[in-house]
Amino acid sequence: MDGVVLVLSQNYEPLNVCNVPRAFRLVFGSKAEVVEYDHQEIRSIRAIHRAPSVIRLQHQIRRPRPRVKLSRREVFERDRHTCQYCGKVGHDLTLDHVLPRHRGGAHTWENLVAACRPCNHRKGGRTPEEARMRMLRPPHEPRSDVFSLFSPYLQDTRNEAWRDYLFLGRN
Repeated sequence: MDGVVLVLSQNYEPLNVCNVPRAFRLVFGSKAEVVEYDHQEIRSIRAIHRAPSVIRLQHQIRRPRPRVKLSRREVFERDRHTCQYCGKVGHDLTLDHVLPRHRGGAHTWENLVAACRPCNHRKGGRTPEEARMRMLRPPHEPRSDVFSLFSPYLQDTRNEAWRDYLFLGRN
């Protein structure tokens, strides 16, 4: 019972991942149907059931667009570990608020960039315009894609059948 199951919407759009007991509750409650089975068997007193690998919900649901969590690592990943002022690539970067926090700048995707220590020190508590510094790219919120949401689960070979439903193809 220690597996994961890919949950698809009624139109086969990947929604999320749930555990096997939750998938069984959805299937036996007639809220979902099994699309692909796993190699695992679940035994009860009276029956043997094959564990699902992919299930599809019976009714269409509306889901908000998934968002990437704001963190240091994700800001560095978005900026490709590059200082947004001088272009230096490295792993000893700092976070810089484009509009400083003490001047009303928020801690948001649109106000955070990766900067090397010398550039961050040179800019100080000023805006880039005041410090006469140009940014390579304006900051933005990255889009969350299917690959980033579900790729950690694809490292397990039992979930190889998911590739067909995640539109990633087989390697």
